[in-house]
Amino acid sequence: MKIRHYIGIMLLFIVAFQSCKKDETRAILASGESIKPATLSLDKTNVTLSKDNAKDTVLHLNMIQPDFGFQAAVTNVLQFGLKGDNFKTVKEVVIPNGRTRLGFTGYELNSYLLSLGVPTGTASDFDVRLKSSINTKITVVFSALASLKAIPFASTSYLYVPGAYQGWDPATAESIVSPTSNGIYTGIISFPEANSEFKITTERNWANSYGQTADGKLAFNGGGNIKAPRAGNLEIEVNTTANTISFKDHNWGIIGSATPKGWDADTDMKFDNANQVWKLTVSLTAGEIKFRKNHDWGTNFGGANGSLIAGGANIAVANAGTYDIVVDFNANTYTLTKK
Repeated sequence: MKIRHYIGIMLLFIVAFQSCKKDETRAILASGESIKPATLSLDKTNVTLSKDNAKDTVLHLNMIQPDFGFQAAVTNVLQFGLKGDNFKTVKEVVIPNGRTRLGFTGYELNSYLLSLGVPTGTASDFDVRLKSSINTKITVVFSALASLKAIPFASTSYLYVPGAYQGWDPATAESIVSPTSNGIYTGIISFPEANSEFKITTERNWANSYGQTADGKLAFNGGGNIKAPRAGNLEIEVNTTANTISFKDHNWGIIGSATPKGWDADTDMKFDNANQVWKLTVSLTAGEIKFRKNHDWGTNFGGANGSLIAGGANIAVANAGTYDIVVDFNANTYTLTKK
């Protein structure tokens, strides 16, 4: 009898537990019919952007929060896409929690739109919508589309790379540049050792920065220190739309009978990101030099009288001394200035 009594109690407990699980499931998941997407409106449908209004608030967003059928913390993300592209290429902007109105400066909106690869100085059409989510178990919902026509302007923007290689000082850090403010920034940094740590800042201070969350992945105002994969001159590419970072070797050096290492090895130069030129101060003897990329003869430059020629003749150094060397591979020019 006692055994049947205990079995009865256990069965009641199991039934009650299953009932609680079902109740809990209904509390978490809302039916599709009860979900109401966010409502989005823009205060303008046509915007002309320029350097004159770059610091002004040029566009306001107003929204009504989505209703998932129960109280929950909602993440809202504003999406910009090319009209009719179905957001295959998209720029996303996270809306701060609790905000139902948001303004964008001309500079901010310009950078968002240029990240979609549109031309400057001409009108392009965009679709704008809100993406709302609670967690990975509940389907993301989207607002109705809002239309925007805008004329972006050409601009150059910078990020900064403070790190161990220069004393963690944003004020003196190397910069990386996006010539059209399209969210893709490149620059060449000389790292003294592998795993040298650094971060990416949006200004020459620590107010906002990018850190690394995984190999090649960045987070705005999050993540840990980024590590250089190896020593030497590395070209960094940061994509603030995709929140990614990549590295590749990009080095120029001098080689030749006039250089400290002769024809056996390169003496590496350093890239000046601000002026887009390579520089080196070095002691030379009378002899000859050439410029070589990535320690390999596959790409080399010679020349004469300040002009570079791909694969050209050795450049003569008439007198020994300490020289400031500046090379511009965009203009194919060089200077050797004896100090």
